[in-house]
Amino acid sequence: MLDANMKEQVRAYLERLERPIELIATLDESDRSQQMRGLLEDLASLSGKVSVRFDGKDARVPSFSVAPAGEPPRIRFAGLPLGHEFTSLILALLQAGGYPPKVEAETLERIRALDRECHFETYVSLDCHNCPDVVQALNLMAIVNPKITATMIEGSAFQAEVEAKNVLAVPMVFLNGEHFGQGRMSLEEILAKLGAGKTAEAVAALSARAPYDVLVVGGGPAGAAAAIYAARKGIRVGIIAERFGGQVMDTLGIENFISVEYTEGPKLAAAMEAHVKHYGVEILRGERVASLVPAATPGGLAEVRLANGASLKARAVIIATGARWRELNVPGEKELKGKGVCFCPHCDGPLFRGKRVAVIGGGNSGVEAAIDLAGIVGEVTLIEFDTQLRADAVLQEKLYRLSNVKVILNAQTTAITGREKVTGLIYQDRATGEEHSLELEGIFVQIGLLPNTDFVKDTLALSKFREIEVNARGETSAPGIFAAGDCTTQAYKQIIISMGSGATAALSAFDYLIRHSA
Repeated sequence: MLDANMKEQVRAYLERLERPIELIATLDESDRSQQMRGLLEDLASLSGKVSVRFDGKDARVPSFSVAPAGEPPRIRFAGLPLGHEFTSLILALLQAGGYPPKVEAETLERIRALDRECHFETYVSLDCHNCPDVVQALNLMAIVNPKITATMIEGSAFQAEVEAKNVLAVPMVFLNGEHFGQGRMSLEEILAKLGAGKTAEAVAALSARAPYDVLVVGGGPAGAAAAIYAARKGIRVGIIAERFGGQVMDTLGIENFISVEYTEGPKLAAAMEAHVKHYGVEILRGERVASLVPAATPGGLAEVRLANGASLKARAVIIATGARWRELNVPGEKELKGKGVCFCPHCDGPLFRGKRVAVIGGGNSGVEAAIDLAGIVGEVTLIEFDTQLRADAVLQEKLYRLSNVKVILNAQTTAITGREKVTGLIYQDRATGEEHSLELEGIFVQIGLLPNTDFVKDTLALSKFREIEVNARGETSAPGIFAAGDCTTQAYKQIIISMGSGATAALSAFDYLIRHSA
């Protein structure tokens, strides 16, 4: 099942096991079961601390559990955890085998303190790069707390179950049989939804931290670059990130990052985080900023207030909160989100195999989504508001060569139809005013980004598009507050441009500190 190179890599990981673990499989004679058998036998052959049995009694076939030898299993994989989920499998093996998770002690205590039965089921696509974060967070919780179980379910292997539960977006999580959430969720977000937020002591400890020289808000390309450039000046730097990587984590293929012909978003995000950590930057992960209070006078301390009630202070602040997917704001969109209305073609596309879908938006993102989906779904209709597509010529040429793609121009989507799931959409021909309807199973919205600036709307000057107004130095309307990346008025929203603006903001912040030193 595993090739020779992969076996050697996995063997090296399994050397870190501190205690024996046992894999228990439930199989039949199907091809998927035989593939699973081969995978599990390979794993058992790579370490004397891994054993495997094939006498499981799980309802889902094929499936297997992972547990310390002699303990009841709390982690299960239904279907083959390959593709993006292979990392989830390796981490489950290591953590079940006693390898300590890279999580703060305070977070582990919050998991242990959960005093109720929690049985999580997560439906995934092996092509989804958002799913592993959720699977790994829930697996970790199951390792730490004996009242928690976590099951990963490969959607394509259990189609009847997926259809019965109306799973039209991944990852989709059920808790004790009831819908819990969908989309990327961090460990902190999951704990907060369970009512296990930071303790009062932890919030007080955050607030008691000494002021930073530079505090960066946002962990995307702009925030990472700002933190690195600031830290290289030898000053104390912190970075607040709800999730490190930002929108990059939702980007699969990156082909325009200079000097790198091709990479993927999660891989680039991991490299950025490693680089930030190399300079000793303090990363406050899973934290959301509620408001910003600039210093009363130049050279004073600005205050960054967090949603959990903590407050951090800094001599200079760099805002790099990026942007989120822009929504259509038409009837039916909100109600059917996750029920056929999607924003990530890479994650959710496989759930619409052979079906009819629409892509809304004719820019690069929309055309790339249509091209990707054309290889999976039965038929793609791309709807563009303008009288022409705005994507790069090379993408348009590729799009128009696809036989199962239809393009509708000069059209405004006015409603999404359906009750329990999407059944279609209504659009208006902008030239004639006539309304038309399309029968669809899925809709992928790709109409650009909306800056994450709500928390500074009463503090800083914003453009009519709600972007933070900055000058060429990254300075905002408030002294000591700088901004960079997609949340600002900088031209062109590109990874490499955001990194450059982050560096600019950091150098400007350092210059500000020099000029206003005590």
